Amino acid sequence: MTPSSNGQQYRRLTPEEILRKIEKMKRGRLKVYVGAAPGVGKTYAMLREANELKEKGVDIVIGLIEPHGREETAKQVSQLEVLPQKKIHYKGINLEELDVEGILLRNPEVVIIDELAHTNVPGTKNRKRYQDIHDILQAGIHVWTAMNIQHLESVRDIVLKVTGVGINERVPDAVLSEADEIKLVDVSPETLRERLQEGLIYTSDKIEQALNHFFKKGNLVALRELALREVADDIDEQLVKERIGEGIDEPAGVLERILVCVQYRPNAGKLIRRGWRLANRLGAKLVVLHICPRSSVGNESEETVEEWRNLTHQFDGDFVLREAGARRVAQVIVDVCQEHHITQIIMGQSARTRWEEIWKGSIINWIMQRLQTVDIHIVSDR
Repeated sequence: MTPSSNGQQYRRLTPEEILRKIEKMKRGRLKVYVGAAPGVGKTYAMLREANELKEKGVDIVIGLIEPHGREETAKQVSQLEVLPQKKIHYKGINLEELDVEGILLRNPEVVIIDELAHTNVPGTKNRKRYQDIHDILQAGIHVWTAMNIQHLESVRDIVLKVTGVGINERVPDAVLSEADEIKLVDVSPETLRERLQEGLIYTSDKIEQALNHFFKKGNLVALRELALREVADDIDEQLVKERIGEGIDEPAGVLERILVCVQYRPNAGKLIRRGWRLANRLGAKLVVLHICPRSSVGNESEETVEEWRNLTHQFDGDFVLREAGARRVAQVIVDVCQEHHITQIIMGQSARTRWEEIWKGSIINWIMQRLQTVDIHIVSDR
């Protein structure tokens, strides 16, 4: 441990940390423009800054942009070099996608790639656009991109509850966490609704429906707060990573470990995302546990378990699969908690009726008696 002139404690970086630092220096930098909802001006802000950069002599081009018929955005596009799209024939229709190979061949300093959460047409190398961006960053090209907060994986359940709208196009939280710069483009809900009424966001045939549904003032207030909070959290996380990357020790504290217990019920994904949000707030490790009632499971069950495993790995967590055998489920949970040094448990409702709870016995009470220092959070199925 080496003290600096200001008393800050430094430590020597390990060989692995040095290698990661070298790799990051070779990689392009990722800048993400984040907004609370469509129409806040993410794309316009990105293009305006791109034109300012171009005037300074930086080689910046557009790899893909979605002007959505907005005149001011189109003006900003017209001043920049736009690379051609890749033509793909799918189900009798000619479609266009981001031409990753063309961008790598052009090799600009910076490339603008809009709509981070987009899903590619089947037949392309990568299923999602954020995977295309990863390949471009690995080639040492800087990328600017944009997304709305409702497309972030961990807030899926919150957005559904607030707006009543399920979001299919989603981005893993790790993508935002790995960004080198996050810029929040923010306007008030009142301004956003005015833009919508003026036809600056959607065409006239969609305005009334949008005003009465997704763009209701209460929805926009909640989404704005969510965006502000998420961006603040990601910036805090980046600061911690920078400290670690520079070999600066964090103050000693208690390491939290979150266990999420999932079973074959509709709220399993919700529980995992809730667990990640808690773990992320606390800087904790996430562990997801599924207990099989028997040694063999059907194909449908195996697919479901694989979905849980993939979602857990998206959040950089550990997925644990155990067979109950002759043991009661509660005992397996206790054993896993002790093995992984768990400090908090997240579970769904363990019994659907009061009679069922009396007949089977309360799993939660049984666990609490044996793990008196572990906190248990119960999440509603609704």
